[in-house]
Amino acid sequence: MAPASETQLTYRHEKWRSVSAGILETAGSTFLLLIAVRWFQAGAMAKAVVAGGGSIGLLITPWLVMAVARSGWAAARAAALLCWLGAASMVGMALAPSLPVFVAGSALAMAAASAGVPLLTQIYHDNYPADARGRLFARTIMIRIASAALFSHVAGRLFSGRLDQFPWLLLVFALAFAAAAILLGRYPSRPLKVLEGTHPLRAWRSLKEDRLFRLTLAAWMLMGFGNLMMYPLRVEYLANPRYGLALSVSLIALYTGVIPNLARLALSPLWGWLFDHMNFFALRVALNLGFAAGILTFFLSDSTAGLTAGAIIFGIANAGGDVAWSLWVTKLAAPDRVADYMAVHTFFTGVRGVLAPIVSFQLLTRLDMLTMGWIATGLILAASLLLVPEIRAGRTLSPGAPSAPEPTP
Repeated sequence: MAPASETQLTYRHEKWRSVSAGILETAGSTFLLLIAVRWFQAGAMAKAVVAGGGSIGLLITPWLVMAVARSGWAAARAAALLCWLGAASMVGMALAPSLPVFVAGSALAMAAASAGVPLLTQIYHDNYPADARGRLFARTIMIRIASAALFSHVAGRLFSGRLDQFPWLLLVFALAFAAAAILLGRYPSRPLKVLEGTHPLRAWRSLKEDRLFRLTLAAWMLMGFGNLMMYPLRVEYLANPRYGLALSVSLIALYTGVIPNLARLALSPLWGWLFDHMNFFALRVALNLGFAAGILTFFLSDSTAGLTAGAIIFGIANAGGDVAWSLWVTKLAAPDRVADYMAVHTFFTGVRGVLAPIVSFQLLTRLDMLTMGWIATGLILAASLLLVPEIRAGRTLSPGAPSAPEPTP
């Protein structure tokens, strides 16, 4: 267990970093894709690359974790360097506002933001006590969510009708990256342990040895693919005149940023408590059903009430998803394997995050939004069915415990 002073110091800096993280979250969820659609009128592939930028970073996490471990750097120092890379990318995009630079810069910046996730998870594991990890994480998530909601509202109003001024918005994102880098440099942090050789794929051993890890990753792949197919289509649905809405920048920010984040803010403490006390598989199924309901409600409607309800339901489910996605491996992995497990988890998140927008934007040239919504819902329900046997068996996750045996036929 980490000393109380390390817990307090991490928590204090994490609260401030969450402000920057909230601002950067709006870049990936709303504004970069909105600029691509509205200002550059980007094609399907360019929009998919912008939407999948964060997922590109997740793809490289197994190699990044191994490289950081071999370098002997503290996890926080490596995460800070990634933030400096994100800041430089945003500055480059602002200084050279062309479509190729924008697409490449967006992908690099969001990749830098997401690639450090396993490093942060290891820090949370090391510096937060196990019985309070979900609660402390949820508190900082609330700050991030409030920051995202407020920034979505302010930026949406400021740039509504003035999207030609978007380079200034990119510079704000660069400042947020820089602030995060400075704060991360102050975290108590230790080097990652180099275990069982130096090959960057050593973390994949866990897939062979841990049945519950394999099962949970398979369920997460189905659910995540369905959810990530529809995630960027929210902006497309609201912004593209093809679908009959063509809302203003401020209204798009309202439905994709402000309303979902207010719902996340309200429910984050509850989900943090549930993560610490509830069977994880039951929690994951409940979240899956919430994401499915949010997709159908949002895309079945073109009314204010329907879009608002869909945004609220999505925000409620996303609040639980924040905690579950970021911390679930701490319930399963041995203490010195947390970063390895998280690297495998984030790699598969990156796979679906890169492929899902490409698939969705290509399918959208042949299918309507409603059909897309039903396809995504089917994938999410299939993911839930995979976990039902574990709930019935009363199985849960226990850090470092051997995987449960295969169920008897």
